[in-house]
Amino acid sequence: MSLKRIMHAQTVMLLLFTAVVLMTNSGTLRAQTVNWAPLNPPAARCCMGFAYDSTTSSTVLFGGEVFNAAGIGTYFGDTWIWQSEGWHKLSPANSPSARHSVEMAYDGAANNIVLFGGQDSTGAYLNDTWTWDGTTWTQQFPPTSPPARSTPDSTGMVYDAATQTVVLFGGGNSVGALGDTWTWDGIVKTWTQQNPATSPWARSAPVAYDAATQTVVLFGGNGSDVADELNDTWTWNGSTWAQQFPTSAPPARTSASMTFDTLLGTVVLFGGFSGDYGDSLNDTWIWNGTTWKQIHPATIPHNRYSFGMDYDTVHKAVFMFGGFSSGPALGDTWVLALAP
Repeated sequence: MSLKRIMHAQTVMLLLFTAVVLMTNSGTLRAQTVNWAPLNPPAARCCMGFAYDSTTSSTVLFGGEVFNAAGIGTYFGDTWIWQSEGWHKLSPANSPSARHSVEMAYDGAANNIVLFGGQDSTGAYLNDTWTWDGTTWTQQFPPTSPPARSTPDSTGMVYDAATQTVVLFGGGNSVGALGDTWTWDGIVKTWTQQNPATSPWARSAPVAYDAATQTVVLFGGNGSDVADELNDTWTWNGSTWAQQFPTSAPPARTSASMTFDTLLGTVVLFGGFSGDYGDSLNDTWIWNGTTWKQIHPATIPHNRYSFGMDYDTVHKAVFMFGGFSSGPALGDTWVLALAP
């Protein structure tokens, strides 16, 4: 469905639209940045589970948290989907407990979404595994599971189409930052710890699957063993991690989000923060398998970190919701469409 047709069909929405021409190393890109204001969206929040469900052609949002003026957090355990250009709250028969900083990814082999871990309202770190079939959540009981953890990036887990497994890296718990790599086989429903020859330092960091190079890409993040945020780039080839040394890279940051833009054929990175929590970012970068390049849409979402971002294959656009900025939690919905 084209953006023009969506605008005609969705008269109940406020649509702010801009178009701009961008230049990259490979030529010209057309960028369309859209700020949707749908009726009855999810409450503003950060640190939610967020993944695109290819089986139902919808973005699935679960959980997250928000703080009031006194700094007291509210933890969510609700399930929402973005479908047909609007948000819809669901009432599944079963559901994980309320939590934030949870990991979610679509499992292309099992054709469902897998959810792992997070942190609940008691402060406990979790290591339970759930799957979403488009209708309800089902808890899985694998013989082996990763240690309990949470990650504010909400994109530290991704499906690796080359190995047909979901890859989980790092995060943190009461012990500190973690640097372990695990894979989830959704067919046999078990976790397996990997023992790569090389690995990124322990941290929470966003990851995305680069379908063009058939590798998982990790960028930046931070952990207890480093003083500041990082801006290193790593790739996972199914057996080990390899550090990349691009000619240019985004500034150091953590709590950014990344996703693969199928139409463009590149990984897209947005936002995060560097330094104090108030130093949130709103720059956009693309990874072409060799190096990073910043792009400059005319209209840009507000600075934010710990937000949800995925790629909507129906509308061929990067989709974004919520997160934290320098003020209260955000509840806005954005679409970034890039075309070669």
